[in-house]
This record gives sequence, C-alpha cells and structure tokens, in this order.
Amino acid sequence: MGAPMLAFRRGLIITLILLITISLALSHDTGMSLNKKPIIVCTTSVLASVAKDLVGDSAIVEVIASPAVCPAHYDVKPSDVEAFKEADLILMHGIEPWVEELRKASGSNAPVIKIPGPWNTPDALKSVYERVAKAIEENLGLDVKLRLERCIKAIDDTANYLKAYAEVHNFTGVPVVCMAWQIDFIKFLGFRIVASYGPPERVTAKEYEEIIKNATEAHAILVIDNVQSGTELGKKIALEIGGVEVALTNFPNMTPELNNMTMVMKWNAERLAEALTMAELKGRISTLKERLETYKTATYVLIAITTVLIIVTTGIVFKLRRTQ
Repeated sequence: MGAPMLAFRRGLIITLILLITISLALSHDTGMSLNKKPIIVCTTSVLASVAKDLVGDSAIVEVIASPAVCPAHYDVKPSDVEAFKEADLILMHGIEPWVEELRKASGSNAPVIKIPGPWNTPDALKSVYERVAKAIEENLGLDVKLRLERCIKAIDDTANYLKAYAEVHNFTGVPVVCMAWQIDFIKFLGFRIVASYGPPERVTAKEYEEIIKNATEAHAILVIDNVQSGTELGKKIALEIGGVEVALTNFPNMTPELNNMTMVMKWNAERLAEALTMAELKGRISTLKERLETYKTATYVLIAITTVLIIVTTGIVFKLRRTQ
C-alpha cells in the first residue's frame, strides 16, 4: 500500500471522528434544548401569578417589578437585563415605560405581549387569564386549556363568594371616597362612591377641596386607598372628614398568602369589612359623645334653673318674714 493511500485513509478516519464528535455534540445540545423549560418574564406580579396558574411546572415564570410599587415608577436593576436576555416570552401591561429600555439593553428577541388592565374584578380577571393563555399557546406552543378552565371556574367561585360576603357585611350603599385604581372593585362590591381621586401627586388643591366637600355632604365613612399609589393623601382626607382610611392592593404577593388575584380580592374584601366595623364603632362613640355633651348641657341648665329657683324662693321667704 502506497504512502498516498495511507495518508488518504488517515484523513478519512480523522474526518469521520470529527463528524461523529460534532454529531454527538449537536445531539446533546438539541436534547438539552428540547428538555429546557421555556422562561416567561412578567413585568408585574399580576401577570406572573396568572402565568404560573396556567403553566404549572411546564415553564419558568419570573417577575420584574416589586408588588409594593406602581410598575410605572419601578427602577430597573442590572439583574432585570439578564432576565430579559434569557426570556422566551415577555408579558407586560403597557404602563411600564422601562420595558423597551430593558429589551434593547438585553438584546432580547423574545416576543413582547401586552396584556392591559383592569384586572381587579372577576370579569376583568377572566379576560386577563384568557389573553395570557393565548399568548403562551401561540408563542411557546404549550397547551394550557385545561388549566385555564380550572382558573375561570375558580374566578367564578370567587365572584360568588365576594357577592355573599358583601351582603353579609352590608357593603351595599355605604358612602365612600375611593382612589381611582380601586373604583371597579369597590363598585362590584356595592359601595356608593361619593368622591374619588387619582394618583396623589396629580391631585390639585381645587380637586382636594371638591373631594372634601362631596365626602362631607354625603357623610362618607371610608376612604379607600391603593397601596401602590401611596396612602398619605387618603389618610389626610379621612382625618378631615372623620372617616376611616383603608388601603387595598391591586397586586399579588404583597404577603406570602396572596399568590394570585382571587386571593387578593378576598383579602381586600376582608380589609373593607374590618374598616367598616371600625367606622361604625367610631360613629357610635361619636354619637355617645354628642349625647354626653347634651346631658352635660342639660345638667348645667338644670343647675342654673335650680339655683335661680333657690334664690327666688329664699327672697320670697325673707320678704314674708319681714311683713309678719
């Protein structure tokens, strides 16, 4: 066998070895890719809770903004850039001005799907679940129909629970002042909104005077705040009208047990019932104080009349004695 033939065979063997090695490597990478769970990055805990309810363990769900702050005012962190970079799907509401900044900084090619609000009433929440389910199925190919059906039923059950709870605690017709982001939920429960206000930083002095006027004339007893928007204005209004301030949340995960919006709605309803009890107690105390003041006044008047009668009687007796 000549030297050229040996060289040819050696080259062929080396080529085959390289091809097998590359094939195994590609096969391994493809297997890893197939087994890798898709990553869904959500801008808020609302979207994250919905996504988790729908995908279960079939995908990884990450959230960007803290539930304690309004997502429109969230300050991005370096870790958020990495989260966007790894994302296979990004869900947002459309009120987050920082999403485009993160997308560009991360170089992410993941589809960005807008799921706008509201989401704090049962019907609105069902719509959010349906739109998130559609985004997941169309962009990730995951079948979430069965879990969606279960979620919709859970929301309907929550709606029935809330209606019954509102009836038991006599929410219907109670006059309240309400922050704009809680109006839909408060109306759903049957409260009567006599005044409302937007983000505190936008409320003008004239608007504030109008709120106080309307609330006072309607005898509002609750001032309903939105935690993520700040509570100082609500507390100030409550102090001025003699009402009780109560702060509700529009985002899950404010506390460990609030893992989705149905739990948030129930939690908010409980806070309202507690505040209403406090307002009623405050009203009774105020009534007792008024009665006490009335009794005090009556007592002073009676003492004055008695004193006058004693003086007059004494004078008459003295004159009668002098004439005898």
